[in-house]
Amino acid sequence: MCIDLVAERKFPAMTTDTLTTKDANKTRLHRGARDGRYERIARGIYRTADAEPADLDMIKAAARRPDATICLISALAHHELTDEIPSSLDIAIPRGSWIPATEGAITWHLFDKATFDLGRDAIDIPGTDALQIGLYSPERCIADAYRLRGKLGYEIATQALRTWLNRGGMPSDLMRIANQLPRVKAPLLQALTALT
Repeated sequence: MCIDLVAERKFPAMTTDTLTTKDANKTRLHRGARDGRYERIARGIYRTADAEPADLDMIKAAARRPDATICLISALAHHELTDEIPSSLDIAIPRGSWIPATEGAITWHLFDKATFDLGRDAIDIPGTDALQIGLYSPERCIADAYRLRGKLGYEIATQALRTWLNRGGMPSDLMRIANQLPRVKAPLLQALTALT
């Protein structure tokens, strides 16, 4: 019974299933991992051993950068606007920011600071109890697909737009976003004219 009390003092009850060395004492986390209480998922990032399954790349991105935002093909896939399967998790951060070194399949993209928050919202990471990550709205994702059509391909942008329109998406909502981003308005208007 005394041993259990000592263990409880050593590892106090945490309010989250994901911890970093900023949240808890590094030595305690290392000992907890050795004892099977925590699982190390990346350098300085741990999860409780009994945590629900979760997307570890999302956890790594959110733990490294609180402003991490799912974008491009990963966001289109999240919104079910593309059949493409992303080869890595596309994460946007403001241009000029430090790009963290991460293990896993994460591609970091630098987006203009002036438009970074446009269409951005936070979602809970499934399988975690308190961790959130940014996600761009469907309208922002489509606008970004047209803005970066040379990199992503025109077909991906058009497929996403067609799917979004078939679900009842309003072109005025899309154009409100497009008017605030560079190199989007003309190709998007052309595509909307062809599809509607």
